[in-house]
Amino acid sequence: MFAANLKDGQLEELLHIPEPWYINQVLFNLEQNQLDVYVKFRDRALFTCSDCKAPEQPVKDIADRDRTWRHLNFFEYPCYIHAELPRTKCGCCNRTMRVNVPWALDKPKNYFTLHFDALIIALAKDMPMNAVSRFTGEHDTRLWRVLHYYVDNAIAAQDLSYVTKINTDETSAKRGHNYITIFMDPEQKNVICVTKGKDASTWATCKAELESHGGKAENVTEVCMDMSPAFIKGATENFPQAAITFDKFHVIQSANEAVDEVRRTERKSCAELKDTRYLWLKNPENLTAMQKETMAKLKDCDLDTAKAYRMRLILQEIYRYPATIAPAVLKDWIQWGLRCQLAPMVDVAKMLHAHYDGVVRWFESNLTNGLMEGVNSLFQAAKRKARGYRSEKNIIAMVYVLAGKLNFVLK
Repeated sequence: MFAANLKDGQLEELLHIPEPWYINQVLFNLEQNQLDVYVKFRDRALFTCSDCKAPEQPVKDIADRDRTWRHLNFFEYPCYIHAELPRTKCGCCNRTMRVNVPWALDKPKNYFTLHFDALIIALAKDMPMNAVSRFTGEHDTRLWRVLHYYVDNAIAAQDLSYVTKINTDETSAKRGHNYITIFMDPEQKNVICVTKGKDASTWATCKAELESHGGKAENVTEVCMDMSPAFIKGATENFPQAAITFDKFHVIQSANEAVDEVRRTERKSCAELKDTRYLWLKNPENLTAMQKETMAKLKDCDLDTAKAYRMRLILQEIYRYPATIAPAVLKDWIQWGLRCQLAPMVDVAKMLHAHYDGVVRWFESNLTNGLMEGVNSLFQAAKRKARGYRSEKNIIAMVYVLAGKLNFVLK
């Protein structure tokens, strides 16, 4: 056992321990390889009432003789702060209350200092919680409890009164048909709501969350999403003032899937299409030299796949047209698609015809779900590293940590 006495308040400053608290003893335990810091409060010290916040209240008694908090490591060794917790008898509210220590939160099952809490939040943004658990030597249940506390409080403090536009998309939460739906503000680029499921009721949850944080459903004038009937129903019922923009990336993705379906069907009778799947999914400018050579040969074969591919490229090009002519050009494309006799492309044309207003709305709103795809990628990457999360509460918390732009107040 090694003991050290430090003077002049230097260690108090390093550990952020203010008056009337002071460090009485510092012990380094060679057997347990940890640093123990013992803190006391000065005689006749006065404290702020934990209930009514009245200042300079005298100590009545000791509520806890040995409370311990894990602090940031001392070099590579764990550091613990120990203290007696006094209670005050408040002259204003007449209540006997335990004193809140300045280095840690006053909440049940709190084992860490504020600085250790900050470390957990910082690590959770880049590491799976089981890795944070191994790194800190603490059980992940305790770590999740800390993260949920700060996420919940940061969400409660959100001001969403500025929200006038909403982007949304669903993403896989677990194996099987387990999804969460993420709602974001495309202007501030932050998450405003995350809820389980991908049905129409998710929009009701979003509306309730928005209005509980100062927003108004009638202020939302634009929403962007895919063509899910459930999403259309939920958005129309809960945000009736909002114009719907169907995400252009989903439109092009549908055309890509149709091209691939045409290729798979034609592959059965055309040996030249073997091993060409990814050739048709790329834009011409992204093809390698060898792929360009292969494409040049296939174009001379008068393939249905090549025709579908040209249709997809032209549909994609329409999004580069001026807003004054693009809707009319899209109508022409739809008629072309309905007559093309390629069943998958006919289905795309029917889809665009049925959702024409929402598709051409893009030329006014310019809203896309590119931001949502980025958030989904971040979350899916984190989920793979973590090898899944045990609960939906953990899943939702991680989405907020990764993309919520929350203000985590350590107090």
